[in-house]
Amino acid sequence: MRINKYLSSCGVASRRKCDDLIKSGVVKVNGKVLTELGYDVKEDIDQVTVRSKPMKATEQFVYYKLNKPKGYVCTTDDEKNRRTVMDLMRGVKTRIFPVGRLDYDTEGLLILTNDGDIANKIMKPSSEIGKTYVVKIDENISKEEIDILTKGVDIDGYITRDCNVDVFESNSEGTRLEITIFEGKNRQIRKMFEKIEKNITYLKRISIGKIKLGGLSRGEYTTLNKKELDYLRSL
Repeated sequence: MRINKYLSSCGVASRRKCDDLIKSGVVKVNGKVLTELGYDVKEDIDQVTVRSKPMKATEQFVYYKLNKPKGYVCTTDDEKNRRTVMDLMRGVKTRIFPVGRLDYDTEGLLILTNDGDIANKIMKPSSEIGKTYVVKIDENISKEEIDILTKGVDIDGYITRDCNVDVFESNSEGTRLEITIFEGKNRQIRKMFEKIEKNITYLKRISIGKIKLGGLSRGEYTTLNKKELDYLRSL
């Protein structure tokens, strides 16, 4: 089994993140630092470690959704010793990882699993899964500015894809919108609104495709139900 798939099946991270771990030199096979991304693990022979922790693949996949609060980072560990979403999953004994990320100041829906194939389906661009966010800004927004957002803006040399923007409330205190994007660049929505000189005061993801946040309270998690799992497996 290819090393990134093997590590993902151990609940380390998504395959893409596992490639990054290999490049950083923290993955060893039989005591030697691994440098070959395409290495095929011989499960009955090779001893694989990540940061000196032995890895063992699991056949039992688990799937959760979490309402991430602000003030947590979406990683299994953090070099700055900040709180991670794993601190909210203490009741889960299986090694899992977050699928994608929400930035430190953004809250809302996050999927966590140890199934690398499902993680890849969610994150790969060709899946074209819409991710919907509630956005609040501290002023009004014009039709022209909405058009700019929906038709794509240049962020860090990348032109964002067309997206959907709906205004739900606008008054003297600000504007509440919902925006659905079909990609996931780093801090994408915040950077998009910076381009039209709007300050985001609140940002929350409420859905990933057909997976809805529902009534989960901040910091609460639950297992995905059969309908949600069938949807992910159909991608």
